[in-house]
Amino acid sequence: MTHYWGDFVCSVCHKIFPLQRMLTRHLKCHSLVKRHPCRFCGKGFNDTFDLKRHMRTHTGIRPYKCDLCEKAFTQRCSLESHMRKIHSVHQQYAYRQRRSKIFVCEDCGYTSSRPDEYFLHVRQCHPGSPALRRYYRRQAHENSSFAPAGRKLNPYLLYSTPAYYM
Repeated sequence: MTHYWGDFVCSVCHKIFPLQRMLTRHLKCHSLVKRHPCRFCGKGFNDTFDLKRHMRTHTGIRPYKCDLCEKAFTQRCSLESHMRKIHSVHQQYAYRQRRSKIFVCEDCGYTSSRPDEYFLHVRQCHPGSPALRRYYRRQAHENSSFAPAGRKLNPYLLYSTPAYYM
């Protein structure tokens, strides 16, 4: 196994990561305490991102659709792999370039590239959604006495970890 300078190695399973933050996130999977249980099967996760991805195996939500055939996927990386292997489409991203973010409703599969459209959808169609409750909790915290008066709602706050893209 060849390691390059700057690689970060998991001390538990020896998996290699190019960035420290990726290793830090990975290390959570080795923890015995699972803070986020699946409401369908009870399997536990340490990261809400992993739980969200797992939940799609139960709900059947497949937001990443191939433009060239009928296939759809639960994860963006699966779509990208499909595009490469089946359609020979190689997507190249510049160093540190981010892919466009899509907002996925985990209740029905609605997707939007615009956070304001997504927020309106959730508010109108799923008023009891946990994502909406999290958003309102953050707004209450942000609009406390420390926040400037008249501050508008920020749809990006629907996600607890904006660094992780779906």
